[in-house]
Amino acid sequence: MRAGVKDVAKRAGVSVGTVSNVLNRPDAVADATRERVEAAMRELDFVRNASARQLRAGQSTAVGAVLLDLSNPFYTALARGIEDRLALDNLTLMVASSDQDPEREERVLQLFAEQGIRGLVITPTKTTKKRLERLDAFGIPSVLLDSQSKRHASVGMDNVSGGRQVVRHLIERGHRRIAYLGGPEHLEQSRDRLAGAVQAVVEAGLNSDEVIVSRWLPGMSADDGQRAFIDVYDGEAAKPTAFFCINDIVALGVQRECRLRGYDMPSRVAVVGYDDVPFASELMTPLTSVRQPTHEIGYAAADLLLSGAGRDVHQVFRPELVIRASSGGPA
Repeated sequence: MRAGVKDVAKRAGVSVGTVSNVLNRPDAVADATRERVEAAMRELDFVRNASARQLRAGQSTAVGAVLLDLSNPFYTALARGIEDRLALDNLTLMVASSDQDPEREERVLQLFAEQGIRGLVITPTKTTKKRLERLDAFGIPSVLLDSQSKRHASVGMDNVSGGRQVVRHLIERGHRRIAYLGGPEHLEQSRDRLAGAVQAVVEAGLNSDEVIVSRWLPGMSADDGQRAFIDVYDGEAAKPTAFFCINDIVALGVQRECRLRGYDMPSRVAVVGYDDVPFASELMTPLTSVRQPTHEIGYAAADLLLSGAGRDVHQVFRPELVIRASSGGPA
């Protein structure tokens, strides 16, 4: 059994109130008494019950984050940004992946609510916003990542600009048939990046229906990217000469299939990812990608949450295209 305050008090020969003072107001306890209590704590391997303390104080020291996929380096960097901001206020981060699964997300949000989290940072799935209304009712504020709502503050990227930069670059390199491998269609960033791609085509005076062939992927893994490449490249009479992928992991799957087929990149197929995760520049064919200030996004989201920003606060970062060998840039 875990030792409690009463056990410490009995071992040290003091009152429960004295043990409480040692934990919360050590300066109010005589040195000899405090040392005796601390010795008893060590002997009993006493660990204070933080959750009980939080309930008494009425304030949690934990903030929750529900992100799409923590196996993706983009989201681990995002979580680190959140964590670094929370640390300034001596708060801790509870983080989980939703895997774009509404039922899994529901379970995580329920567990977080039961833990009495101070607030929530979330990359929402299709039905998240209705669930957040319940958290609002419990006094748990939320900040959205890469999604906007009239009911919540948000932090995100200008995904339209990101998609526009990618396709403008590919058109400048002579590509006239470009495959867009988006994530699930319900994700705002997926739709916005396609909108930016179409915008670049129109600005170039071309027909977007002839230039862009798009696919909504069920997931955003390398295997999803590889399967999508096979579907598009083998299924389209007009073969794409470039693939714009929703993230670098999907682009990795496209590159894998190109290598298996012996296709040269970029002379036969150009590949562009999104996020510019650390491995992007280290691949056999370094990957052109859209860089996002990931740590700064997470930090800003946590800062908005802790500042009690109003619902109409929406902070937007601008992405930057980093051109490498996979689309005809420097190796």
